[in-house]
Amino acid sequence: MFSVLDDINWPALAIAAVASFLIAGVWFAVVIAKPYAVALGREGAPAPSPTPVTVAGPLLCTLATVLTSAVLVEALDITGTGDAVAFGLIVGVGYLGAMTFQIAINPNFPRPLYYGLLNAPYFVLTSVLTSVILVAMR
Repeated sequence: MFSVLDDINWPALAIAAVASFLIAGVWFAVVIAKPYAVALGREGAPAPSPTPVTVAGPLLCTLATVLTSAVLVEALDITGTGDAVAFGLIVGVGYLGAMTFQIAINPNFPRPLYYGLLNAPYFVLTSVLTSVILVAMR
């Protein structure tokens, strides 16, 4: 299974990662900025200043997620767009969305379900987009 690393289209992986990272910027800074602050219990507070970890961390996590999807797309020999969408939904809902809720369900998140409802759509969307890009560029 790990021999599929040679079969991965690395430019497709880079495109999917950059697209996901850009969508994250729009999603979290524009689309859900105010509700996100509410979900975190930070409404009315100034946004925290970016740090190297808050900038590079999400990019590295996105790269890891996209690489994992690329390995699975190759290992499962997913070639059709419909199968790419189905795969993206399975990963997006079953892993990424579920983990978003699981991470939020702890005493440090004042509104864990709201947090999950705001975040999970981003992960599902980018999982589907990533899968479609990886399959289209195979």
